[in-house]
Amino acid sequence: MTDIRAASHSPGWADLLSGSNLVRSLALSGGVALHALNLYISTTILPSVVREIGGFDYYAWNTTLFVVASILGAALSSHILALTGPRGGYGVAALIFIAGTAICASANSMQIMLAGRFVQGFGGGILLALAYAMVRRVYPEPLWPRAMALLSSMWGIATLLGPAVGGVFAELGLWRGAFVVLIPAAVGIALAASFVLPRDNEERKSADPLPVAQLVLLTLAVFAASWGGVGKHMTSTVIGLMTALVLTGVLVVVERGSKRKLLPGSVFRLPSALGSLYATSALLAVTVTCTEIFLPLFLQELHGRSPLQAGYIAAIMSAGWTAAAIVASGFQAGRRTMAVRMGPMLSLASMGILVAVMPWTGAEGDWLPLSLICTALLIGGAGVGLAYPHLSAMVLSVAPPAEADNAASSIMTVQLCATAFGAALAGLSVNLAGAATQTEGMDVANAARWLFVTVAIAPGLCLLVMKGVSFRQAVEKSL
Repeated sequence: MTDIRAASHSPGWADLLSGSNLVRSLALSGGVALHALNLYISTTILPSVVREIGGFDYYAWNTTLFVVASILGAALSSHILALTGPRGGYGVAALIFIAGTAICASANSMQIMLAGRFVQGFGGGILLALAYAMVRRVYPEPLWPRAMALLSSMWGIATLLGPAVGGVFAELGLWRGAFVVLIPAAVGIALAASFVLPRDNEERKSADPLPVAQLVLLTLAVFAASWGGVGKHMTSTVIGLMTALVLTGVLVVVERGSKRKLLPGSVFRLPSALGSLYATSALLAVTVTCTEIFLPLFLQELHGRSPLQAGYIAAIMSAGWTAAAIVASGFQAGRRTMAVRMGPMLSLASMGILVAVMPWTGAEGDWLPLSLICTALLIGGAGVGLAYPHLSAMVLSVAPPAEADNAASSIMTVQLCATAFGAALAGLSVNLAGAATQTEGMDVANAARWLFVTVAIAPGLCLLVMKGVSFRQAVEKSL
């Protein structure tokens, strides 16, 4: 079902965004954008939601349940694809998302809101994973990097638009409308998918049995990490993180010995080219997640920025990600490998600047610290944008044909897990470094310094992974 119009040796954006490929691109990128927009819109309107229906004690669980459900949806997407086919899978995911959105829009208590957020997250997780799984089916291989860059850029666009859309509805006192406007968008994406995605008859196959044990362990591990990251006391943070690590270890053991696979079977066989790509992608995702969570707080508390200013300064990182992904998507062979290796180097440099500058408030009216922070965020985002689309395209190239769908959908499973664990790591670092005393509040400057020291470990580990045999094998197979 791939568009067979002759793809040039180095196809450009015109090949991806014209003819039937345009509608395919709108459907796939729209699914990612819908999920990402919903995440940022919901974060923006949540204070208004709590003021009207209460439930402040469960504030953080709006994000926790959403992320957990997204991981489950992404993990199950390959099985849904096998059962329903591409068009059916998109339709099922859109219906689930619409149902969850309707529940959120009509919620009159936090309990109902949380139920809606879980359903939303589950449907959105399926949409995310299916978008990546469809790339290899509907585009010729030379277009894979650009398609991955397009999907990746949706997160940056959502970071810019989400707070603005949510903020308008919140200012008008119409937070329910922020959910309602997502419903026609979901309908439109489902309709576009029904016209341009492959029919299921020729590709449908019997679904493998679900890896129930791994899904249960994964859910518990993410819950434990999320609980640790938002815990009110240091004890709960440490217990949550340690429990998550233990459960993750058990998950790996069970996955290696099970015939029912959650991730492609080759991931945990050493040396593993596919495993090294997932590991690198996850570590880069942690770099962004840990930075973005506390950045608005640091900008407001240390640099006197307003909430709106802080939000859009933080969005510079996503803007750098998006711009770099678009520019680098056309790289071929050696330049592609160079871009992937440059990614963690730029991220590491970015963290070094933030370690030095974020705690430095400067004199009133001194724009130098803020200018350096913006530069660091742009560099850090660009580092992820350079590497991430090519890493995702490498996954499609390296995966064994029998596991291609699972490998593609697992890209988002791994990224969402990295997001949950990254949030827990950020919470632990900030709590330890900025712990309040009986006489003083949180030491925000020290918390900022040590957060970015901790985050710098992730791109450092990326560089180590890239020196390994597994990663070199992945690069060679993808060329």
